[in-house]
Amino acid sequence: MPDIISPTVSDYLLAHCRPADDVLRDLAAETAATLPDQLSMQITQDEGELLAMLARLVGARYAVEVGVFTGYSAICVARALPPDGRLLACDVSAEWTAVARRYWERAGLTDRIELRLAPAIETLRGLPTDERIDFAFIDADKTGYPAYYEELVRRLRPGGLIALDNVLREGRVADPAYQEPADIAIRELNDAIAGDDRVDTVMLPLRDGVTLVRKR
Repeated sequence: MPDIISPTVSDYLLAHCRPADDVLRDLAAETAATLPDQLSMQITQDEGELLAMLARLVGARYAVEVGVFTGYSAICVARALPPDGRLLACDVSAEWTAVARRYWERAGLTDRIELRLAPAIETLRGLPTDERIDFAFIDADKTGYPAYYEELVRRLRPGGLIALDNVLREGRVADPAYQEPADIAIRELNDAIAGDDRVDTVMLPLRDGVTLVRKR
C-alpha cells in the first residue's frame, strides 16, 4: 500500500496541534497497553482536534457518533459542545465502551454523552426523522457506512456536517484489485457521496482519509 503519511510528517503534525491533556493521554496509553491488536481503531490527536474544531464551527448542539471504541473521539466532540449539548454515541461493545465510560466520567462529560449499546443502524433508524443533527462522525464497521450515511444525512440539518473516517482504506479504494467487502463498500460510498446533490463534500488525505459532508 502507498504511504499516505510518513512517520516524520506524522510526528510533525502532532507537534503542531493542541496537545492532548492528561485524560486523553492516559486513555490513549491504556488503549495501547490493553488493546494493542485494535490500536488502529484509535484516532490520533490531530484528528480529534479536527473533529472538535468542526463541531465548534457548525455550532453543534446535537451530535451523533457511530463507532465509539474506547471513547477518544467522543471526548473530543463532546468537549466542543455547549454545556447543554448532547452527543449520542453508538456502539455494540460493552467491553470497549466500559473504558470509554471511565474516561468520560473523568473528563466530566457524562451529562453530555448518551451511550447506546445496540447495532448502530437500529439506533439511527429509531431517531426522529426531522432534520435536527448538527454534526456526526462515522468510524465503525466499513460495510455499514452506506446505511449509516443515508440515515444520518436525511436527519442532518441544512448546514450540518458529517465526517467519515478511513475513506481511503490505506489506498485500497484507488486499486480495483482489492475486492474485500469493506473496500467495495467504501469505494462505492465514496462514489455515491461525490454524486450526492444533497451535499457539498471534500475528501482529505488526513491519516487514513476523512471525508467531510455538508448538507445544502
